[in-house]
Amino acid sequence: MSAVLVPSASADGVPGGDEIVKSRNMHHVANIPKQGPLAAANAYGSDWAFKGRYAFGGNYEGFTIYDISRPKRPKVVTVVHCPGSQNDVSIAGNLLFLSTDSSRSDDSCRSVPKPATEKSSWEGIKIFDISDVRNPRYVKAVETKCGSHTNTLVPGKRGTAYIYVSSYSPNDTYPDCKTPHDLISIVKVPLKDPRAAHVVAEPVLFPDGGNPGDPPGTPWPNETRATSGCHDLTAYPDKDLMAGACMGDGVLFDISDPVKPRTITSVRDDENFAFWHSATFNNSATKIVFTDELGGGSAATCNAEVGPEKGANAIYDIVGKGDARKLEFRSYYKIPRHNADSENCVAHNGSLIPVKGKDIMVQSWYQGGISVMDFTDSRNPKEIAWFDRGPWADDLSTLAGTWSTYYYNGYIYSNGIQRGLDVIDIRDHRTNKAKRVRLDELNAQSQPNYFD
Repeated sequence: MSAVLVPSASADGVPGGDEIVKSRNMHHVANIPKQGPLAAANAYGSDWAFKGRYAFGGNYEGFTIYDISRPKRPKVVTVVHCPGSQNDVSIAGNLLFLSTDSSRSDDSCRSVPKPATEKSSWEGIKIFDISDVRNPRYVKAVETKCGSHTNTLVPGKRGTAYIYVSSYSPNDTYPDCKTPHDLISIVKVPLKDPRAAHVVAEPVLFPDGGNPGDPPGTPWPNETRATSGCHDLTAYPDKDLMAGACMGDGVLFDISDPVKPRTITSVRDDENFAFWHSATFNNSATKIVFTDELGGGSAATCNAEVGPEKGANAIYDIVGKGDARKLEFRSYYKIPRHNADSENCVAHNGSLIPVKGKDIMVQSWYQGGISVMDFTDSRNPKEIAWFDRGPWADDLSTLAGTWSTYYYNGYIYSNGIQRGLDVIDIRDHRTNKAKRVRLDELNAQSQPNYFD
Protein backbone atom coordinates (compact mmCIF):
# COMPACT_ATOMS: atom_id res chain seq x y z
CA MET A 1 0.00 0.00 0.00
CA SER A 2 1.67 3.18 -1.15
CA ALA A 3 1.81 6.09 1.29
CA VAL A 4 1.87 9.85 1.18
CA LEU A 5 4.66 10.75 3.60
CA VAL A 6 5.59 14.30 4.51
CA PRO A 7 9.29 15.05 3.83
CA SER A 8 10.12 15.92 7.44
CA ALA A 9 9.22 12.51 8.86
CA SER A 10 11.90 11.11 11.16
CA ALA A 11 14.53 8.69 9.93
CA ASP A 12 12.66 5.69 11.37
CA GLY A 13 9.57 6.49 9.30
CA VAL A 14 7.47 7.86 12.17
CA PRO A 15 5.92 11.25 11.26
CA GLY A 16 6.33 14.11 13.67
CA GLY A 17 3.73 16.14 15.51
CA ASP A 18 0.75 17.05 13.32
CA GLU A 19 2.27 15.43 10.24
CA ILE A 20 0.28 12.76 8.43
CA VAL A 21 1.04 9.50 6.67
CA LYS A 22 -1.70 7.64 4.81
CA SER A 23 -2.55 5.41 1.91
CA ARG A 24 -3.36 7.21 -1.32
CA ASN A 25 -7.03 6.19 -1.20
CA MET A 26 -7.66 8.02 2.10
CA HIS A 27 -8.52 11.71 1.68
CA HIS A 28 -8.58 13.82 4.83
CA VAL A 29 -11.30 16.38 4.15
CA ALA A 30 -12.03 18.02 7.54
CA ASN A 31 -11.01 18.40 11.16
CA ILE A 32 -12.78 20.23 13.98
CA PRO A 33 -10.85 20.44 17.28
CA LYS A 34 -12.56 19.76 20.59
CA GLN A 35 -14.54 22.75 21.83
CA GLY A 36 -14.91 24.74 25.07
CA PRO A 37 -15.14 22.66 28.28
CA LEU A 38 -14.65 19.52 26.17
CA ALA A 39 -11.22 20.66 24.92
CA ALA A 40 -8.98 19.86 27.90
CA ALA A 41 -6.36 17.12 27.64
CA ASN A 42 -8.26 14.95 30.14
CA ALA A 43 -11.55 15.45 28.24
CA TYR A 44 -11.16 12.43 26.01
CA GLY A 45 -13.19 12.07 22.83
CA SER A 46 -15.03 8.72 22.98
CA ASP A 47 -17.86 7.06 21.02
CA TRP A 48 -20.15 8.08 18.13
CA ALA A 49 -23.83 7.87 17.25
CA PHE A 50 -25.47 9.22 14.07
CA LYS A 51 -28.96 10.45 13.20
CA GLY A 52 -29.87 11.97 9.86
CA ARG A 53 -27.58 14.91 9.13
CA TYR A 54 -26.06 14.92 12.64
CA ALA A 55 -23.17 13.18 14.35
CA PHE A 56 -23.09 12.93 18.15
CA GLY A 57 -19.60 12.64 19.59
CA GLY A 58 -19.09 11.47 23.16
CA ASN A 59 -16.48 13.08 25.39
CA TYR A 60 -15.53 12.48 29.03
CA GLU A 61 -16.92 15.95 29.76
CA GLY A 62 -20.16 15.66 27.75
CA PHE A 63 -20.99 15.39 24.05
CA THR A 64 -20.87 17.48 20.87
CA ILE A 65 -23.47 17.60 18.10
CA TYR A 66 -22.10 18.19 14.60
CA ASP A 67 -23.98 19.05 11.41
CA ILE A 68 -22.45 16.71 8.82
CA SER A 69 -24.87 17.44 5.97
CA ARG A 70 -21.78 18.71 4.12
CA PRO A 71 -19.13 16.24 5.32
CA LYS A 72 -16.26 18.30 3.93
CA ARG A 73 -17.51 21.30 5.91
CA PRO A 74 -18.96 19.98 9.17
CA LYS A 75 -20.15 22.45 11.78
CA VAL A 76 -20.53 22.36 15.54
CA VAL A 77 -24.20 22.72 16.44
CA THR A 78 -24.15 22.27 20.22
CA VAL A 79 -21.68 21.42 22.96
CA VAL A 80 -23.28 19.81 26.04
CA HIS A 81 -21.15 19.94 29.18
CA CYS A 82 -22.06 16.95 31.37
CA PRO A 83 -19.04 15.29 33.03
CA GLY A 84 -18.96 11.54 33.57
CA SER A 85 -16.60 9.19 31.74
CA GLN A 86 -16.86 7.53 29.32
CA ASN A 87 -19.96 9.28 28.04
CA ASP A 88 -20.49 6.69 25.31
CA VAL A 89 -23.58 7.53 23.27
CA SER A 90 -26.49 5.70 21.61
CA ILE A 91 -29.61 7.08 19.93
CA ALA A 92 -33.19 5.87 19.55
CA GLY A 93 -35.57 8.28 17.82
CA ASN A 94 -35.33 11.60 19.64
CA LEU A 95 -33.52 10.18 22.66
CA LEU A 96 -29.79 10.04 23.36
CA PHE A 97 -28.37 7.69 26.00
CA LEU A 98 -25.15 8.71 27.75
CA SER A 99 -23.00 6.32 29.81
CA THR A 100 -21.56 7.50 33.13
CA ASP A 101 -18.80 5.27 34.48
CA SER A 102 -17.19 7.49 37.07
CA SER A 103 -18.52 7.78 40.59
CA ARG A 104 -20.31 11.14 40.91
CA SER A 105 -21.84 13.23 43.68
CA ASP A 106 -25.27 13.04 42.00
CA ASP A 107 -26.93 12.39 38.63
CA SER A 108 -26.85 15.99 37.42
CA CYS A 109 -24.58 17.59 34.82
CA ARG A 110 -23.08 19.69 37.61
CA SER A 111 -21.87 16.71 39.62
CA VAL A 112 -18.34 16.33 40.92
CA PRO A 113 -16.33 13.19 41.60
CA LYS A 114 -17.26 11.25 44.75
CA PRO A 115 -15.76 7.98 46.05
CA ALA A 116 -17.54 4.80 44.98
CA THR A 117 -17.22 3.63 48.58
CA GLU A 118 -20.01 6.05 49.53
CA LYS A 119 -23.55 4.77 49.10
CA SER A 120 -24.88 8.15 47.92
CA SER A 121 -22.53 8.22 44.91
CA TRP A 122 -24.13 7.82 41.47
CA GLU A 123 -23.25 6.10 38.18
CA GLY A 124 -25.45 4.91 35.34
CA ILE A 125 -27.34 6.07 32.24
CA LYS A 126 -28.47 9.61 31.46
CA ILE A 127 -31.22 10.23 28.90
CA PHE A 128 -31.49 13.38 26.78
CA ASP A 129 -34.25 14.57 24.46
CA ILE A 130 -32.49 15.66 21.25
CA SER A 131 -35.57 16.60 19.20
CA ASP A 132 -34.11 20.13 19.21
CA VAL A 133 -30.41 19.56 18.51
CA ARG A 134 -29.64 23.15 19.46
CA ASN A 135 -31.12 22.69 22.89
CA PRO A 136 -30.92 19.06 24.12
CA ARG A 137 -32.93 18.47 27.31
CA TYR A 138 -31.78 16.17 30.09
CA VAL A 139 -34.90 14.21 31.05
CA LYS A 140 -33.98 11.15 33.12
CA ALA A 141 -31.22 9.25 34.92
CA VAL A 142 -31.17 5.53 35.72
CA GLU A 143 -28.62 4.23 38.21
CA THR A 144 -27.01 0.88 37.36
CA LYS A 145 -24.70 -1.44 39.25
CA CYS A 146 -21.02 -0.50 38.71
CA GLY A 147 -22.11 2.37 36.46
CA SER A 148 -22.22 2.27 32.66
CA HIS A 149 -18.90 1.81 30.92
CA THR A 150 -20.64 1.29 27.58
CA ASN A 151 -24.24 0.98 26.42
CA THR A 152 -25.91 -0.95 23.61
CA LEU A 153 -29.29 -0.20 22.07
CA VAL A 154 -31.65 -3.13 21.41
CA PRO A 155 -34.96 -2.04 19.80
CA GLY A 156 -38.10 -3.44 21.38
CA LYS A 157 -41.71 -3.68 20.30
CA ARG A 158 -44.49 -1.10 20.62
CA GLY A 159 -42.31 1.98 21.00
CA THR A 160 -39.85 0.50 23.49
CA ALA A 161 -36.06 0.41 23.51
CA TYR A 162 -33.78 -1.61 25.73
CA ILE A 163 -30.39 -0.31 26.80
CA TYR A 164 -27.88 -3.04 27.67
CA VAL A 165 -25.45 -1.57 30.19
CA SER A 166 -21.96 -3.05 30.42
CA SER A 167 -19.82 -2.41 33.48
CA TYR A 168 -17.08 -4.18 35.38
CA SER A 169 -14.37 -3.93 38.08
CA PRO A 170 -16.44 -4.63 41.21
CA ASN A 171 -15.02 -4.17 44.67
CA ASP A 172 -16.47 -5.30 47.99
CA THR A 173 -15.89 -1.79 49.40
CA TYR A 174 -18.34 -0.37 46.80
CA PRO A 175 -21.93 -0.54 48.11
CA ASP A 176 -23.40 -0.57 44.58
CA CYS A 177 -20.72 -2.63 42.86
CA LYS A 178 -19.84 -5.67 44.94
CA THR A 179 -18.41 -8.98 43.82
CA PRO A 180 -19.39 -11.13 42.11
CA HIS A 181 -20.46 -8.94 39.21
CA ASP A 182 -21.17 -11.33 36.34
CA LEU A 183 -24.17 -9.46 35.02
CA ILE A 184 -25.38 -6.67 32.80
CA SER A 185 -28.17 -4.19 33.54
CA ILE A 186 -31.04 -3.88 31.08
CA VAL A 187 -32.88 -0.54 31.09
CA LYS A 188 -36.35 -0.48 29.53
CA VAL A 189 -37.20 2.86 27.91
CA PRO A 190 -40.70 3.79 26.67
CA LEU A 191 -39.67 6.11 23.84
CA LYS A 192 -42.69 8.39 24.29
CA ASP A 193 -42.28 8.50 28.06
CA PRO A 194 -38.55 8.32 28.83
CA ARG A 195 -39.13 9.46 32.41
CA ALA A 196 -40.53 5.98 33.00
CA ALA A 197 -37.22 4.32 32.09
CA HIS A 198 -36.06 1.79 34.67
CA VAL A 199 -33.88 -1.28 35.16
CA VAL A 200 -36.05 -4.20 34.07
CA ALA A 201 -33.54 -7.05 34.41
CA GLU A 202 -30.04 -7.85 35.62
CA PRO A 203 -29.25 -11.17 33.92
CA VAL A 204 -26.20 -13.07 35.13
CA LEU A 205 -24.24 -13.95 32.01
CA PHE A 206 -21.53 -15.96 33.74
CA PRO A 207 -23.09 -18.20 36.40
CA ASP A 208 -19.79 -20.09 36.62
CA GLY A 209 -17.90 -16.86 37.24
CA GLY A 210 -16.37 -16.60 33.78
CA ASN A 211 -12.68 -16.65 33.01
CA PRO A 212 -10.70 -16.57 36.30
CA GLY A 213 -7.84 -14.81 34.54
CA ASP A 214 -4.15 -15.08 35.26
CA PRO A 215 -2.80 -14.76 38.80
CA PRO A 216 -1.44 -11.40 39.99
CA GLY A 217 2.15 -10.88 38.99
CA THR A 218 1.87 -12.56 35.59
CA PRO A 219 4.38 -10.73 33.38
CA TRP A 220 2.97 -8.21 30.91
CA PRO A 221 1.92 -8.65 28.11
CA ASN A 222 0.99 -12.26 28.89
CA GLU A 223 -1.76 -11.73 31.45
CA THR A 224 -5.47 -12.37 30.76
CA ARG A 225 -8.00 -10.27 32.69
CA ALA A 226 -10.56 -12.10 34.83
CA THR A 227 -14.18 -11.76 33.71
CA SER A 228 -16.38 -9.60 35.96
CA GLY A 229 -19.12 -8.46 33.62
CA CYS A 230 -18.64 -7.27 30.02
CA HIS A 231 -16.74 -4.39 28.51
CA ASP A 232 -18.84 -4.06 25.37
CA LEU A 233 -21.81 -5.72 23.71
CA THR A 234 -22.66 -5.50 20.02
CA ALA A 235 -26.22 -6.42 19.12
CA TYR A 236 -27.43 -7.46 15.69
CA PRO A 237 -31.17 -7.07 16.27
CA ASP A 238 -32.24 -8.25 12.81
CA LYS A 239 -30.52 -11.59 13.49
CA ASP A 240 -31.52 -11.83 17.19
CA LEU A 241 -27.82 -12.08 18.01
CA MET A 242 -25.33 -10.28 20.21
CA ALA A 243 -21.55 -10.55 20.52
CA GLY A 244 -20.07 -10.00 23.96
CA ALA A 245 -16.52 -8.81 24.58
CA CYS A 246 -16.38 -9.71 28.23
CA MET A 247 -12.88 -9.16 29.56
CA GLY A 248 -11.69 -12.80 29.61
CA ASP A 249 -14.41 -14.24 27.39
CA GLY A 250 -15.80 -13.78 23.88
CA VAL A 251 -19.47 -14.74 23.76
CA LEU A 252 -22.27 -15.23 21.22
CA PHE A 253 -25.76 -14.57 22.64
CA ASP A 254 -29.34 -15.14 21.52
CA ILE A 255 -31.40 -11.99 22.22
CA SER A 256 -34.72 -13.08 20.70
CA ASP A 257 -36.13 -12.28 24.15
CA PRO A 258 -34.45 -8.91 24.80
CA VAL A 259 -34.79 -9.09 28.59
CA LYS A 260 -33.38 -12.63 28.73
CA PRO A 261 -30.17 -12.82 26.68
CA ARG A 262 -29.05 -16.42 26.41
CA THR A 263 -25.52 -17.72 25.83
CA ILE A 264 -25.12 -19.82 22.69
CA THR A 265 -21.37 -20.34 22.87
CA SER A 266 -18.20 -18.72 24.20
CA VAL A 267 -14.45 -18.79 23.56
CA ARG A 268 -11.21 -17.88 25.32
CA ASP A 269 -7.71 -17.10 24.12
CA ASP A 270 -5.51 -17.08 27.20
CA GLU A 271 -2.36 -17.17 25.09
CA ASN A 272 -2.84 -13.97 23.10
CA PHE A 273 -5.92 -12.06 24.35
CA ALA A 274 -5.53 -9.98 27.50
CA PHE A 275 -8.84 -8.06 27.49
CA TRP A 276 -11.78 -8.83 25.17
CA HIS A 277 -12.84 -5.28 24.41
CA SER A 278 -15.33 -4.97 21.53
CA ALA A 279 -16.92 -6.93 18.69
CA THR A 280 -18.22 -6.47 15.14
CA PHE A 281 -20.33 -8.90 13.08
CA ASN A 282 -20.03 -9.15 9.33
CA ASN A 283 -23.31 -8.34 7.59
CA SER A 284 -24.35 -11.98 7.10
CA ALA A 285 -23.63 -12.75 10.79
CA THR A 286 -21.27 -15.58 9.88
CA LYS A 287 -18.18 -13.94 11.41
CA ILE A 288 -17.22 -11.85 14.43
CA VAL A 289 -14.18 -9.61 14.77
CA PHE A 290 -13.20 -9.35 18.45
CA THR A 291 -10.64 -6.80 19.66
CA ASP A 292 -8.05 -7.14 22.41
CA GLU A 293 -7.36 -3.94 24.34
CA LEU A 294 -4.00 -5.05 25.67
CA GLY A 295 -2.68 -2.46 28.12
CA GLY A 296 -6.06 -0.76 28.50
CA GLY A 297 -5.38 1.58 25.60
CA SER A 298 -2.58 3.44 27.37
CA ALA A 299 0.38 1.28 26.37
CA ALA A 300 2.63 1.15 23.31
CA THR A 301 1.77 -2.30 21.95
CA CYS A 302 2.14 -1.74 18.18
CA ASN A 303 5.83 -2.56 18.09
CA ALA A 304 8.16 -5.45 17.33
CA GLU A 305 8.50 -6.36 21.01
CA VAL A 306 4.78 -7.11 21.47
CA GLY A 307 4.40 -8.60 17.99
CA PRO A 308 1.46 -9.19 15.62
CA GLU A 309 -0.81 -11.41 17.73
CA LYS A 310 -1.27 -9.42 20.96
CA GLY A 311 -3.33 -6.23 21.13
CA ALA A 312 -4.88 -7.32 17.84
CA ASN A 313 -8.17 -8.36 16.27
CA ALA A 314 -9.18 -12.01 16.34
CA ILE A 315 -11.50 -13.16 13.56
CA TYR A 316 -13.90 -16.02 14.28
CA ASP A 317 -16.30 -17.81 11.96
CA ILE A 318 -19.73 -18.72 13.33
CA VAL A 319 -20.30 -22.34 12.31
CA GLY A 320 -23.31 -24.60 12.78
CA LYS A 321 -26.94 -23.69 13.30
CA GLY A 322 -29.21 -22.69 16.18
CA ASP A 323 -28.00 -23.65 19.63
CA ALA A 324 -25.28 -25.81 18.06
CA ARG A 325 -23.46 -22.75 16.72
CA LYS A 326 -19.79 -22.43 17.67
CA LEU A 327 -17.07 -19.82 17.26
CA GLU A 328 -14.04 -21.11 15.35
CA PHE A 329 -10.85 -19.07 15.31
CA ARG A 330 -9.50 -18.16 11.89
CA SER A 331 -6.81 -15.45 12.19
CA TYR A 332 -5.38 -12.38 13.90
CA TYR A 333 -5.12 -8.95 12.33
CA LYS A 334 -2.93 -6.10 13.53
CA ILE A 335 -1.88 -2.95 11.73
CA PRO A 336 1.25 -3.72 9.67
CA ARG A 337 3.24 -0.71 10.92
CA HIS A 338 5.32 -0.26 14.04
CA ASN A 339 4.56 2.82 16.10
CA ALA A 340 6.89 4.84 18.28
CA ASP A 341 7.24 3.80 21.92
CA SER A 342 5.65 7.15 22.84
CA GLU A 343 2.38 6.18 21.10
CA ASN A 344 -0.42 4.30 22.86
CA CYS A 345 -1.71 1.89 20.24
CA VAL A 346 -4.01 -1.15 20.33
CA ALA A 347 -7.12 -2.49 18.58
CA HIS A 348 -10.19 -0.36 19.34
CA ASN A 349 -13.66 0.63 18.03
CA GLY A 350 -14.73 0.24 14.42
CA SER A 351 -17.66 -0.55 12.12
CA LEU A 352 -18.48 -2.18 8.81
CA ILE A 353 -18.12 -0.41 5.49
CA PRO A 354 -21.22 -1.77 3.69
CA VAL A 355 -20.06 -3.47 0.49
CA LYS A 356 -22.33 -6.27 -0.68
CA GLY A 357 -20.51 -9.59 -0.94
CA LYS A 358 -17.48 -8.29 0.96
CA ASP A 359 -16.54 -8.03 4.65
CA ILE A 360 -14.74 -4.72 5.17
CA MET A 361 -14.44 -2.65 8.34
CA VAL A 362 -12.80 0.58 9.41
CA GLN A 363 -11.28 0.77 12.86
CA SER A 364 -9.51 3.00 15.38
CA TRP A 365 -6.12 2.02 16.77
CA TYR A 366 -5.56 4.96 19.15
CA GLN A 367 -2.23 6.51 18.05
CA GLY A 368 -1.90 3.73 15.51
CA GLY A 369 -4.44 5.76 13.55
CA ILE A 370 -7.20 4.37 11.32
CA SER A 371 -7.08 1.08 9.43
CA VAL A 372 -9.47 -0.35 6.84
CA MET A 373 -9.44 -4.16 6.85
CA ASP A 374 -10.87 -6.60 4.30
CA PHE A 375 -11.68 -9.84 6.15
CA THR A 376 -13.77 -11.47 3.44
CA ASP A 377 -11.26 -14.31 3.64
CA SER A 378 -11.34 -14.71 7.40
CA ARG A 379 -8.09 -16.71 7.33
CA ASN A 380 -6.25 -13.97 5.44
CA PRO A 381 -7.37 -10.45 6.42
CA LYS A 382 -5.69 -7.59 4.58
CA GLU A 383 -5.34 -3.86 5.12
CA ILE A 384 -6.61 -1.87 2.14
CA ALA A 385 -6.37 1.68 3.49
CA TRP A 386 -4.92 3.59 6.45
CA PHE A 387 -4.43 7.03 7.99
CA ASP A 388 -2.06 8.05 10.77
CA ARG A 389 -0.57 11.07 12.49
CA GLY A 390 2.70 11.51 14.32
CA PRO A 391 3.04 11.08 18.10
CA TRP A 392 1.04 13.44 20.29
CA ALA A 393 3.91 13.76 22.78
CA ASP A 394 7.37 12.44 23.58
CA ASP A 395 6.03 9.96 26.13
CA LEU A 396 2.86 8.10 27.16
CA SER A 397 1.81 10.55 29.87
CA THR A 398 -1.19 11.81 27.82
CA LEU A 399 -3.72 9.46 26.24
CA ALA A 400 -4.19 10.31 22.57
CA GLY A 401 -5.15 8.94 19.18
CA THR A 402 -8.48 7.96 17.66
CA TRP A 403 -11.05 6.31 19.95
CA SER A 404 -13.89 5.38 17.58
CA THR A 405 -13.93 5.37 13.78
CA TYR A 406 -17.18 4.54 11.94
CA TYR A 407 -18.46 4.65 8.38
CA TYR A 408 -21.71 6.58 7.87
CA ASN A 409 -23.41 7.57 4.63
CA GLY A 410 -20.34 7.70 2.43
CA TYR A 411 -17.65 9.01 4.80
CA ILE A 412 -15.41 7.86 7.64
CA TYR A 413 -15.76 9.74 10.94
CA SER A 414 -13.11 9.56 13.66
CA ASN A 415 -13.50 10.84 17.21
CA GLY A 416 -10.00 11.74 18.36
CA ILE A 417 -9.17 11.62 22.05
CA GLN A 418 -7.28 14.90 21.71
CA ARG A 419 -7.82 16.13 18.14
CA GLY A 420 -11.61 16.07 17.87
CA LEU A 421 -13.54 15.24 14.71
CA ASP A 422 -11.78 13.99 11.59
CA VAL A 423 -13.65 13.29 8.35
CA ILE A 424 -12.07 11.04 5.72
CA ASP A 425 -13.27 10.19 2.24
CA ILE A 426 -12.13 6.74 1.16
CA ARG A 427 -11.96 6.53 -2.63
CA ASP A 428 -11.28 2.98 -3.67
CA HIS A 429 -12.87 0.61 -6.17
CA ARG A 430 -13.30 -1.96 -3.36
CA THR A 431 -15.42 0.35 -1.22
CA ASN A 432 -17.00 2.85 -3.63
CA LYS A 433 -20.32 0.97 -3.76
CA ALA A 434 -20.75 1.66 -0.04
CA LYS A 435 -21.33 5.33 -0.89
CA ARG A 436 -24.75 4.39 -2.25
CA VAL A 437 -25.90 2.98 1.11
CA ARG A 438 -27.82 5.42 3.28
CA LEU A 439 -29.06 5.13 6.86
CA ASP A 440 -31.34 7.34 8.93
CA GLU A 441 -29.56 6.32 12.13
CA LEU A 442 -26.44 4.43 13.20
CA ASN A 443 -25.35 3.06 16.54
CA ALA A 444 -22.29 0.94 15.79
CA GLN A 445 -23.06 -1.36 18.73
CA SER A 446 -26.54 -2.02 17.32
CA GLN A 447 -25.61 -3.22 13.87
CA PRO A 448 -27.98 -2.65 10.97
CA ASN A 449 -28.63 -5.27 8.32
CA TYR A 450 -27.45 -3.48 5.20
CA PHE A 451 -28.51 -5.90 2.49
CA ASP A 452 -30.80 -8.78 3.54
